[in-house]
Amino acid sequence: MFPGRKAFLVTGGASGLGAAVAAALRARGATPIVLDLQAAPPPSVQGSVLVHGDVQRAIHLAVSEFGGLHGVVHCAGVGSAGRTVGRDGPMPLESFERVIQVNLTGAFNVVRLAAASILQNEPDAEGQRGVIVLTSSIAAFDGQIGQAAYAASKAGVAGLTLPLAREFASKGIRVASIAPGLFDTPLLASLPAQVKAELGQTVPFPPRLGRPEEFAQLAMAILENPMINGEVIRLDGALRMRP
Repeated sequence: MFPGRKAFLVTGGASGLGAAVAAALRARGATPIVLDLQAAPPPSVQGSVLVHGDVQRAIHLAVSEFGGLHGVVHCAGVGSAGRTVGRDGPMPLESFERVIQVNLTGAFNVVRLAAASILQNEPDAEGQRGVIVLTSSIAAFDGQIGQAAYAASKAGVAGLTLPLAREFASKGIRVASIAPGLFDTPLLASLPAQVKAELGQTVPFPPRLGRPEEFAQLAMAILENPMINGEVIRLDGALRMRP
C-alpha cells in the first residue's frame, strides 16, 4: 500500500491518536516521522508544531533519510475548558490565544512547510504527490458550553480543509480532515473508569469511547483513497453533543 521507504510526518505521534497512526503506517511498510513535545522512538523529532525550525527538522529527516516527505497526519493539539465569563470574571485572553495558536496556527504552520516539501516529489501515475490529513473535532460543529476556544480552533481547521484542497489540487496534493468525537486518548486519561464508561454511553452506536486505532484506520483510508479530498469526515458513532 505504501511501497518502498515512503515517509509521513505524524505530529503528536508520541501518544494517543498520533501514536496509533504511526503504528498503522509502520504496519503498511511506511515510515512515520514523529514530531511531538514528548520523546518518541526514532525516527522522530522532539519539538513544537509552532516552531519553524522544529517542523523543518522533521521534514529534513524525511527527505534526507527516506528520499522525501509523502504526506502528513497532523494530530498535535491541546484541549481547553472554561467559560467566557466565569466566577472570576472574563476568561484571560491568553487562554483563548494559546488554544488558537496550537490547534489552528500550528496546523497551518505544518501544512505550509510540509506542502512545500511534498511539491518536490515526482507525481505518481495519477499525478498525486502527497496527502495531508488534519484533525478537527465534532466540537467544531457541536461546541459545548466552556468550549469556545477549543471549538473555534477546530472549526478553523475544518475551514482550512477545502481552500487548501482547492489550492493544491493542480499540484497533486490532497487535503482532508477527520473530526473525531469522544475518543479514549490521554486527554481523558485522568478521568475515572466509571466516568469514561458513562461518557461512552452517550454515543448512539457503538455506545463506547472511540479507540485510537479506529481513528488511524480512517486516516489510512484517506491516505489510500485518491477520491477523498476537500472533506471533513466525522468519526463519532452518530454522537451529537448537547449544549
